[in-house]
Amino acid sequence: MRQRAMWSAVLVVSLALAGCGSASDSGKSTSSDGKLVVWDFKSGEAFAKSYLDKAKADFKKKHPDVTVEFVAQPFDQYYTLLGAAIQSGKGPDVMMFNGGGQIRDRVDALVPLTDYVAEDKQRLAGWDAFTKDGKIYGGPVTLQGYPIYYNKGIYEKAGLDPASPATTWDRFVADCAAIAKAGAKCFALGNKEGVGIQFWLSSLGSTTLTAQEYDAWIAGKRDWNSANVKRIFQLWKEAGDRKMNSDGANSTAMFNDSFAFFQSGKAAHVMGLMSDVGHWQDFNEFLTPEKLGVMKPPIVTAGTTPTLPYDGGIGYAVAKWTKDPKVAADLVRSLTSTEALNAFYSGAGAIVADTTVDVSQAGPAAATIVGELKSGKPALHVALSSKTLDLMGRLSQQLLSGSITVDEVVKQLTASDQAG
Repeated sequence: MRQRAMWSAVLVVSLALAGCGSASDSGKSTSSDGKLVVWDFKSGEAFAKSYLDKAKADFKKKHPDVTVEFVAQPFDQYYTLLGAAIQSGKGPDVMMFNGGGQIRDRVDALVPLTDYVAEDKQRLAGWDAFTKDGKIYGGPVTLQGYPIYYNKGIYEKAGLDPASPATTWDRFVADCAAIAKAGAKCFALGNKEGVGIQFWLSSLGSTTLTAQEYDAWIAGKRDWNSANVKRIFQLWKEAGDRKMNSDGANSTAMFNDSFAFFQSGKAAHVMGLMSDVGHWQDFNEFLTPEKLGVMKPPIVTAGTTPTLPYDGGIGYAVAKWTKDPKVAADLVRSLTSTEALNAFYSGAGAIVADTTVDVSQAGPAAATIVGELKSGKPALHVALSSKTLDLMGRLSQQLLSGSITVDEVVKQLTASDQAG
């Protein structure tokens, strides 16, 4: 499997660690000298060259005398380095963020882009993940969603109809029993980073919470003691207790070990991504497009409607200390231009934020995902702060190991969420 850096809002590095890292000297802002510095965790990858070439060409038309330097930072240190730059009040002019808590927790260091990106509002999707208190702080490059992929070949081996995956949780559990008899695991799960629970929460959210509970959750009015919220965590524990997951989930990295387990044909399902890793293009290479399916989450609570959870994936923001915010915002617009995003899609296979990019030739799995976007809803975990996500990851590991109860989990998460 191609080893690519993960760009979803899934790994959380606490801002409290910011003092432990330091930014590269080449990352200092020099926009006053006709130069913009960009930090990200994608520009060092092979597929990104065409994307960046298109973005730079678009920007050069508007600002021919301004040069752009991209500084690729390692993802596992990225938010630590960024935190150090924010604390010092100097660093890159433009920076990449995962949508959700990672950018929302740091908006005090960013320039609101609402007025600068007004012309792009209709063309691009995923803005909510880069918005706080009605102000836009980042331009979305990709859309990040959490579809459930399944291996049609394993379904056939287990005597199941690959064209009709389970629509209810009870039937899904029964199907998983048949899959186990056929020699495969139901889920490929990696929770070493504590990320698996985020996918679980968002993937099953629409079929476990009522529509009112779901909307209230996204709006920040979360009732952690709701029976339906608790049910999501109970199912997480039950799946582990029933041996539905791949062995050693708490010691297995999601990126990329759990995805490799699914690709190898050892598990029937994986809660994956729409991004440039753990997604349809990667899985197509191993399972073939004909054997890769995308299913709706099975209904847990009667009366609920399955929807695809998705938000803005990665995007670019402008640092408050940049010398010319408008010029830096123009670079963000070039990085989210149609030509640039078309190159990103072609190179990485990611579902990009530009709704005009044609993905019709991508295969049946991608077509299914795109077809679900219109009725999709924001992902539940993206609405949470990075601090609460970090806590939820640790608690999810304890749930799988049996060292904590669901009631204690929701009690701690309630306190963290209310603390902000």
